[in-house]
Amino acid sequence: MNIKSLALSTALAALATASVADVKVGMITTLSGGGASLGIDTRDGFMLAINAAGRDDIEVVIEDDQRKPDVAVQLADKMIQSEKVDVLTGIVWSNLAMAVVPSATAQGLFYLSTNAAPAQLAGRGCNANYFSVSYQNDNLHEGAGAYATQEGFKNTFIMAPNYPAGKDSLTGFKRFYEGELSGEIYTKLGQTDYAAEIAQIRASGADSVFFFLPGGMGISFLKQYADSGVDLPLVGPAFSFDQGILQAVGDAALGVKNSSTWSKDLDNAANAAFVSAFEEAYGRLPSIYAAQGYDTANLLLSAMDKADVNDDAAFGAALKEADFASVRGSFNFATNNHPIQNVYVREVIKEGDVFTNKIVSTAMENRDNAYVADCKM
Repeated sequence: MNIKSLALSTALAALATASVADVKVGMITTLSGGGASLGIDTRDGFMLAINAAGRDDIEVVIEDDQRKPDVAVQLADKMIQSEKVDVLTGIVWSNLAMAVVPSATAQGLFYLSTNAAPAQLAGRGCNANYFSVSYQNDNLHEGAGAYATQEGFKNTFIMAPNYPAGKDSLTGFKRFYEGELSGEIYTKLGQTDYAAEIAQIRASGADSVFFFLPGGMGISFLKQYADSGVDLPLVGPAFSFDQGILQAVGDAALGVKNSSTWSKDLDNAANAAFVSAFEEAYGRLPSIYAAQGYDTANLLLSAMDKADVNDDAAFGAALKEADFASVRGSFNFATNNHPIQNVYVREVIKEGDVFTNKIVSTAMENRDNAYVADCKM
């Protein structure tokens, strides 16, 4: 081959390589402190799908936000400016998402949410580059409210932490709950002592309790509630009854009903394969956080097969198609880029020595979210 032919061949090879861009993903999630188990499951579910794909056109950079908004912002700035990521993902907590997502999407990045999905980003603050692969924050709580109504509860006491997802949770519960409220309180984010709140519940005249306390907050509350002697039915979202929490709480959680868009016993091929692969890879059962991380990675991979990440319109359209096998079965995006999906009712059970959940009913079918009309994309 002469020099001219060699040069032409090299140029054509370079052009072919450049025609399909590699994708660099920045994952900012909580890997230390009280909420570490949530971020670890998010990371592990996401990376399970990435590793299974065996592709060399995607790179994932992972950082610990320590559940601190200022740290999350610093990490996002570094990833955007220095790491030159194309996509951000992984944030668990809604206050951190509000600190990071609007700036990231304004700079032209895609953000795929594995968990946090505050109302502000679903309505007027929606963005064509922002996709929530998990839900809209209100959804699981809406399902809990619908279940409480179906069960005939008339006077429920409700509580959640004082941050965006906590406010969304009580808003969502009340949207589909038809009874009265015996009390409504916001607790401190990260709180571990619930003696005062349990005393209020005891004195309230409630016939049931709805609470949203994810991570270590839920562990503390459930143990203290069980020890208190208050014997009112508890209802909560999956976040308060995920695999990590259940093992720490133990028998105190048995029989409690909780709402979820996913469960390990959902009967579809993708979910069966995911649960088996996760348990084999990590030696534990997956949680909803792991399932959402897994779906997020597979959504991203499906879009990469159809469009260049540097073409915002084409890549956004490829994401919107949601052409992947979700562990939740049927999965579609509403016009504001949040899922349309079922919300189930699960019961905490024990399988051998392991506490887990099983689906007992469907609270809501094909639920989108309350903010679709407010999004003007």
